Amino acid sequence: MAENVSMIGYTRVSKADGSQVHHLQHDALIAAGVDPKRIYQDSISGVRDSRPGLDACLAALVPGDTLVIWKLDRLGRSLRHLVNTVGGLTARGIGRRFKNDTERLESCSNSTLG
Repeated sequence: MAENVSMIGYTRVSKADGSQVHHLQHDALIAAGVDPKRIYQDSISGVRDSRPGLDACLAALVPGDTLVIWKLDRLGRSLRHLVNTVGGLTARGIGRRFKNDTERLESCSNSTLG
């Protein structure tokens, strides 16, 4: 991994009533090398337009950083939102890593997306 590259994580659960918890996602991001202090989270449905944790996470990312999430659906519920978010990250020079046992997709530069 290149020097000065920072990994920033994001977790989301859909319900804030305590029936869903962040632990599984949080632990996976830490195992991937994300500093626990650099993990942002939301306890809100993914279909909501306003997600303060995601907004803060995206604002904290700078070119060369890598956004680490557990699964694609944590970043956006709708395909349109997901495509727009990933497109915005690509335009800003931010890499993405999705970390779990069933999805393995990583892109660290604009050129890897073709």
